[in-house]
Amino acid sequence: MNEMQQEIVAGLNRYRMDKIEPLMEHDDQECKFRMELFNEMGELGFTGMTIPEEYGGAGLSYEDFCYALEEISKSSISYAVTISVSSMTQAIINAFGNDDQKKKYLPDLTSGKGIGAFALSESGSGSDAAALKTTAKKVDGGYILNGTKLWITSGGIAKTYIVMARTGVEGAKGISAFIVQDGTEGFSYGKKESKMGWNISPTRELVFENCFVPDSDLLKEEGFGFKVAMSALDRGRITIGAIGVGCAQRALDEAVKYSLERKQFKQEIFKFQGLQFMMADMATEVEASRLLVHSAAQSFDAGTPNQTVASMAKMKATDTAMKVTTDAVQILGGVGYTKEYPVERFMRDAKVLQIVEGTNQIQKVVIARQLKKKYEN
Repeated sequence: MNEMQQEIVAGLNRYRMDKIEPLMEHDDQECKFRMELFNEMGELGFTGMTIPEEYGGAGLSYEDFCYALEEISKSSISYAVTISVSSMTQAIINAFGNDDQKKKYLPDLTSGKGIGAFALSESGSGSDAAALKTTAKKVDGGYILNGTKLWITSGGIAKTYIVMARTGVEGAKGISAFIVQDGTEGFSYGKKESKMGWNISPTRELVFENCFVPDSDLLKEEGFGFKVAMSALDRGRITIGAIGVGCAQRALDEAVKYSLERKQFKQEIFKFQGLQFMMADMATEVEASRLLVHSAAQSFDAGTPNQTVASMAKMKATDTAMKVTTDAVQILGGVGYTKEYPVERFMRDAKVLQIVEGTNQIQKVVIARQLKKKYEN
């Protein structure tokens, strides 16, 4: 880490230990999202890190952002994910929006006053995103949206949504991207999901019933939506990877600390070689995941995004998070399975990291396709 990155991590460490950590067990059980915490992180400059300063962002790199997300996720994956997805929304508007759209929507999001969300998935189109059915029919002055979106992170608390809808033919070429604001007539919220983890971050259905969206809120042009979505997921794979690293690092920290304090057979359990080998493997996997995530971020920052490495980073880091949190629960034994220690929460939160932003099986498909291209050439 350079000096600035060290300052980012140190500042977030102080903030999360003081403001986030004491609330997590209670809020996880109560499924309570605290907007004031998100607002405070915005005031500290952590909700618009990669957006240019002219729109209220910090103008920092994705590598800087990865360090921040890793640190936040050591206390709360839910808040880290909220920032990650909101930042994805900002990145979409910054990359594909016109000047008016940027000026209208970005300052509220970068400041942390509002949350952004990304609406692509539907009941029949998860991994097969190009099969989405939500429609946007052209009318005078705009479009009429009809359909539903499922599993939307920050659904109900977000203010600005990037919504993918079909304006043309079947498949990817018929999809367009729209900016839709909370409170728009014809836009409502359906079922709030009851989940295994991420309990602080709401996941909700979006419902569009003859929802009018003006021409001014179409991103880029008709038929460009699938490119918008895939570009967003390229970024999301890196940031979700960073969150996986933070989750795994916290679980490793808890396991090692506990093993140095807990005694059995008149000695600390850390002294048992079987557990030493487990923790050595855990530490190695965490570090390998971190290096992959930062390699992907560095390529993106250099203007030469490497889709293969980004997919590898997402897959490796989130698989590591699942494995390391599971092993941490095992090392803590019976208390690890209780809410007395946070490792059970991190184990539950880790699972969905393997699913969001493209399942890890989809990442393998992406990696394999790139291998095929490489060796055919």
